[in-house]
Amino acid sequence: MRAYQIAKSAGIDSLVEVDRPMPSPGYRQVLVKVAACSLNFRDLAIVLGRYRFPSKADLVPLSDGAGEVVAVGDGVTRFKAGDRIASCFFQRWSGGRAEPDTQASALGGALDGMLAEYAVLEEDGVVRVPDHLSLEEAATLPCAAVTAWHALVEHGRTIPGSRVLVQGTGGVSIFALQLAKLHGAEIAIISSSDDKLARAKAMGATHLVNYKTSPEWDKALLDKLGGTGVDQVVEVGGSGTLTRSVNVLRVGGCVSLIGVLAGPAEFNPSAILPKRANLQGISVGSRQMFEAMNRAIGVNGLRPIIDKVFGFGDAREAYKHLQSGAHFGKVVIRVS
Repeated sequence: MRAYQIAKSAGIDSLVEVDRPMPSPGYRQVLVKVAACSLNFRDLAIVLGRYRFPSKADLVPLSDGAGEVVAVGDGVTRFKAGDRIASCFFQRWSGGRAEPDTQASALGGALDGMLAEYAVLEEDGVVRVPDHLSLEEAATLPCAAVTAWHALVEHGRTIPGSRVLVQGTGGVSIFALQLAKLHGAEIAIISSSDDKLARAKAMGATHLVNYKTSPEWDKALLDKLGGTGVDQVVEVGGSGTLTRSVNVLRVGGCVSLIGVLAGPAEFNPSAILPKRANLQGISVGSRQMFEAMNRAIGVNGLRPIIDKVFGFGDAREAYKHLQSGAHFGKVVIRVS
């Protein structure tokens, strides 16, 4: 079967197409014909050799994929051939607290991922996808959408009237905007692009700040909010943003720390005290979170925002498009 793997040298050009043996499912595993995959910032960090966790040799990349079950192994009871499914980022995190070995079950890092024509996944490491979504849309959900759901619902306990700040317009941020709106929240967003801010406004964001023209964006946003701050920040920036994120919180608010796109953060923890703030790291989520999110997506007819779809032979170009930062929402690779 056709697949991509990452050679030893770092860089997007180390992503090479190869012919690999056709896999077969083992006990409580399913064989999936992959229809589409999507990219996350983590995937770019891995191919560039900058990811904080080690990856296996000759890695098949990408955690996010969706397709159709074509065969099941012994002991499988939850799925059958023909079911439309999406991969779970962690193959061994069904629910509750993550265990110490959860990271060792991450697709596209510790384990081979989804950028192949077929993939074998654990029965407990896949979920059914909402009926109204295409498989390309479903492929955007496993990492970015579940991360946003974990932040907003499990951590932030977002309710109607909550104020949520979203940083940027990448995959996690746009899902956070959509899910916050779904929960009736009042949404603020920062971006360096007025065009992207206009698109975010059309999607339901109310308070807009261009952090390029307003470097002290926390003060600009507080002015727009009458000085009262936000209940939650979906924090993806890192260096230069975490302190401002705490500044813009209302007393008792929370910061969901998801990424460090701008580099490692220098942060004085004493800033937390006067705000009585809660700061929590978010690392995707469990299968149960994914299933709960899918129920909400299905009931409300939410559709993911796909920036661009690339063909299987153009995988490197998909990575380069993500690296450019020009995207709004998710970048997808069509596999079959």
